Amino acid sequence: MADRLTQLQDAVNSVRNFIRLASVFLFLELADQFCNAIGVLQQCGPPASFNNIQTAINKDQPANPTEEYAQLFAALIARTAKDIDVLIDSLPSEESTAALQAASLYKLEEENHEAATCLEDVVYRGDMLLEKIQSALADIAQSQLKTRSGTHSQSLPDS
Repeated sequence: MADRLTQLQDAVNSVRNFIRLASVFLFLELADQFCNAIGVLQQCGPPASFNNIQTAINKDQPANPTEEYAQLFAALIARTAKDIDVLIDSLPSEESTAALQAASLYKLEEENHEAATCLEDVVYRGDMLLEKIQSALADIAQSQLKTRSGTHSQSLPDS
């Protein structure tokens, strides 16, 4: 249960971080609007030609980044809210007594022992198979050595 509570706390912290990020984004939007306001003020000054620079800047920026970020934050918050609901639903209910939890743990422990026994059996069979393979490889190596040594001794001339 502690792990589920930790996951729940992490999910809540994630929502808090999304909200922080959204507020930082809003601050950046305000800063952007401030820069735009300065630009308007600069329009009152003498005109200058910045056509090439302005088109390059406009090409790099998406049409409406605010709407894209808002949709992204909404999707992240919605997904995290679903995760929080799942975690809350997985927590033990108030009707869950110590006896029910103990019975559930006992059942899980039995399943764990069965799985461990099955795993030990598989490991034993794997070890037996490995020994057979190693024995077969040793036999093959011995046969090859005998064949090579027999061929080599036959090619030597008698003195």
